[in-house]
Amino acid sequence: METVKNAANYVSETVQGAGSEASKEANKQVAKDSHATLGTRASATKDMIGDKFDQKKHETSADVHKEAAKH
Repeated sequence: METVKNAANYVSETVQGAGSEASKEANKQVAKDSHATLGTRASATKDMIGDKFDQKKHETSADVHKEAAKH
């Protein structure tokens, strides 16, 4: 039963990591947009950093669940 739970958590964390990566990339584009206001660009940069942190957190959790599901 734990193996199934760990496999499900692995899938969940992988999907969440992909979502954070997509959000990070979108914010990166806004941050680089010279037509956006300085405030918008700064906010997008801040959000991009948070998304990168979330992405790494989800990827790390996914790896832990993946390894746990193997045993």
